Amino acid sequence: MFMVEAKRIFIVILGGLLNAISLNFFLIEANVYASGFTGAAQIIASIFNDFLGIGLSTGIILFLLNVPVLILGWFKVGKGFTIYSIVSVVFSTLFLEILPVMGLSDDIILNAVFGGVLAGVGIGLTLKHGASTGGMDIVAMILSRMKDKPIGNYFLIMNSVIIVLAGILYEPENALYTMLTLYVSTRVIDALHTRHEKVTAMIITHKAEELQKAIHNRLVRGITILPAVGAYTKTDKNMLYLVVTRYELYDLESIIYDVDPEAFTNIVDTAGIYGFFRRD
Repeated sequence: MFMVEAKRIFIVILGGLLNAISLNFFLIEANVYASGFTGAAQIIASIFNDFLGIGLSTGIILFLLNVPVLILGWFKVGKGFTIYSIVSVVFSTLFLEILPVMGLSDDIILNAVFGGVLAGVGIGLTLKHGASTGGMDIVAMILSRMKDKPIGNYFLIMNSVIIVLAGILYEPENALYTMLTLYVSTRVIDALHTRHEKVTAMIITHKAEELQKAIHNRLVRGITILPAVGAYTKTDKNMLYLVVTRYELYDLESIIYDVDPEAFTNIVDTAGIYGFFRRD
């Protein structure tokens, strides 16, 4: 279990590093904006730096914007998810402050595409491993739970404001290049992150009641408990039957290991669900 958590933390830190590289090496110098709160932090920093003459770093602004959203995520998405998201935000801010802001290319299209790819990989990997890069990731995750749609769709909708501001603050071309970056990052996010896909978990355990309570403390999911009998031992057991989204598997695995390490769990892909599936 330690290795699973260590891998998760490593991926979260890697996602923060990729996000920082995307900004400092490709997007900031080209006046092309990233998605979500990262793009919002860029715009705010640009306004202060270019129009007000006040030097504010994108990393610090990004951190401040994330504080209220992380609090919302703590209550609406889950404590485990939000803790890893906090780690992601802290390391993203750290890398943004450490890495120099420099342009690797004068070609704005290359900057837009490579910046979008790196940002998308960073966000997609982080989401896939049960965390987020904070900000609009959490807002989109909440909306995705409610509507059960791919999370990338909400990024496109919410980022329309960033595209408009890019065109107003600078040249209209900057809005088009920002749109290219956002489109590329969105496609990469949806390719890596399968938040809207569901799986069915069947857990055979002697500790059904304890496991049910532990799951409901961390996941908002319905559970059906069925009686079961061991074929060889003839001992009475229970089977917990529940449907979760893929990113929740990390939390579910951790819960099972903590409550009943000897439980037998079978995970199968779920093609579709008819009836009530709680999303909030």
